[in-house]
Amino acid sequence: MFKLTINHIWVLGLFFNVVLLIISVWLFHSVKNEKKRWNKVNDYFGNIAKTVDSVRYGDLTKKINKFDLPDSENLTDSLNRMIETLRDREVMVNEYQIELIEQNRVLVAIINSLSDGLIITDKEGIILRTTDIVAEWFNTNGKNLVGKSLFEYIEVVNKRPLSIWKDNDIQLLHDKAANFTASTVELKLDDKQPRNIVILKNVTNQRELENLKEDFVATLTHDLKVPIIAETNMLELLLNGNFGEITNKQEQAIKNMQASNKELLDLVQTVLETYKVGKITLYKENIMLKAFIGGIIEEMQPIAKKTNNIIEFILERDIRVFADRFQLTRVLKNLIQNALSYGSPKTPIEIKIGEIPQYITIKIKDYGAGIAKKDIDRIFNKYYSAAKKFRKIGTGLGLYLAFQIVKAHGGELTVESKEGEFTEFCIKIPV
Repeated sequence: MFKLTINHIWVLGLFFNVVLLIISVWLFHSVKNEKKRWNKVNDYFGNIAKTVDSVRYGDLTKKINKFDLPDSENLTDSLNRMIETLRDREVMVNEYQIELIEQNRVLVAIINSLSDGLIITDKEGIILRTTDIVAEWFNTNGKNLVGKSLFEYIEVVNKRPLSIWKDNDIQLLHDKAANFTASTVELKLDDKQPRNIVILKNVTNQRELENLKEDFVATLTHDLKVPIIAETNMLELLLNGNFGEITNKQEQAIKNMQASNKELLDLVQTVLETYKVGKITLYKENIMLKAFIGGIIEEMQPIAKKTNNIIEFILERDIRVFADRFQLTRVLKNLIQNALSYGSPKTPIEIKIGEIPQYITIKIKDYGAGIAKKDIDRIFNKYYSAAKKFRKIGTGLGLYLAFQIVKAHGGELTVESKEGEFTEFCIKIPV
């Protein structure tokens, strides 16, 4: 049996001491290497943090330095590529911004060069933005307009809501001698906030020119009437034999001259009335339509016989209307004359009266040339005439004047037509 001696214990103690020394040396070196490694890791992440901060504040020229650490190279390359991509994107964004700024500058210059003024408002009329010319018209600085109510600077003549203005007459509060019109268009943006674009037009010069033109035409037509009436009276004297007997051929020639004179006088009168159309004075009375329209038809029958048309008066019951007898007569004669001119020969001209909610209606329908769809919206314009198409004489003033007379009554004049088949005008007079 083995026994430990002192020598054995001493040798064993020495062995353990050597082992502990070896372990201590190994641990020392391991710790020292680990500390160096952790220092490198700390330096690496410190460099990353510093670079990220620089990038965060807009410096995209920085890069992460490479360190001798396992698996760090891929991370370093990825982060540096990301920074390069951001730098490329920044360059691209800057180019786009420069382009947008230039486009915006050009757009603003174009808008400010327009003769019309543009105002962007909210639904209450608070000004959000304007063009330069508006500030000039309003006699103030453009920056002072933002946030102010549009109605601090203008007065609307007919008091219609802002959102439905269409060529509304307006006045500047500081200069009521100037003439402006305003229209609104809804501005639709992604934020869905209701906004309007108000388009202002300075029509002062246009109105002055129109007044001068109307005065000139009124004077001219008035002066033209004098010799025409004198000629008509002279022809009447000739027919009555005041200057001696005339032959049958002479009588027929004079009557033809009388008819031409009447047409010319009617034309001059129409021109005169057209230029006085904004000043129509109505003398309304209760009119029973059966007798009233019947009298007009009787007067128009000789013209209908020349074209072999029959004027049919369709009457379910007599209706009373409150209107100006003279002006309404002019409207009906004009529409019947049109129907005879453009309706096919030997076809009926139908006149029908009726009632719809709030209106009395008078319809005149012919079967003939009809009106093209592209012309429907233009036939009530001043000087528009379909006569040229059919080689007939016409100024286009008749329908314009009829439209204005019906409008002065608070009513409407509408038309429905199918080209080559029929045309039907409808007069609507308020009950």
